[in-house]
Amino acid sequence: MTPFLGEFIGTALLIILGDGVVANVVLNKTKGNNGGLIAITFGWAMAVYVGVFVSSPYSGAHLNPAVTLSLAAVGKFDWASVPSYILAQFLGAMVGALLVWVAYRQHFNETDDANSKLAVFCTGPAIRSPINNLLTEIIGTFVLVFAVLYIANPTINLNNTDGKMGLGAIGALPVAFLVLAIGLSLGGPTGYAINPARDLGPRIMHFILPIPKKRDSDWSYSWVPVIGPVIGGLLAAFVFKVI
Repeated sequence: MTPFLGEFIGTALLIILGDGVVANVVLNKTKGNNGGLIAITFGWAMAVYVGVFVSSPYSGAHLNPAVTLSLAAVGKFDWASVPSYILAQFLGAMVGALLVWVAYRQHFNETDDANSKLAVFCTGPAIRSPINNLLTEIIGTFVLVFAVLYIANPTINLNNTDGKMGLGAIGALPVAFLVLAIGLSLGGPTGYAINPARDLGPRIMHFILPIPKKRDSDWSYSWVPVIGPVIGGLLAAFVFKVI
């Protein structure tokens, strides 16, 4: 498996299981309907675990443009590889979202609430306030990336086969717990995107797919879960280097 394919498959698995748990909770007539935020946060944590565990030997398991940019910013990842990693992450996220729609297509058809259908694919604020929503995403991603930089400490043997700093398979469980903590603690205001590919890739699929009675894809908000994580990740990289 090449690094590109590793990032693609890892991100696809992340979205299949992550968006999948949201679909199970919010769509009508599923076995998990109304399972609540705790089910969603645990589902996303396990989605991260699976994606990281599968892809780590091949790509270092970034699965997130904010992580890729931050590793490059601290000098632990080659800038020349950044575009291909980010492309793989976005394509993987889009394919993962497509497969969630295929799996839950009947339940999309049985659900009248257009906001719930959108929520399967992407995040949205509990209280719409662009500046505050942006700050929430910055803080959440700062915590994610700052902790990941220590989990992927180069003094420990967590590098992938190409020698690029990454999480390694042993880092899968700590990162899953980290995402669980972020979701439980900081997920309330915005739904904790903390990953531009995780939000924008599926949002594009929501726009494209023939989902009955869907609403617009909330493009006016879509910049927040893209810009916020990038800023938060780069701030984490800066602080990591300074201290």
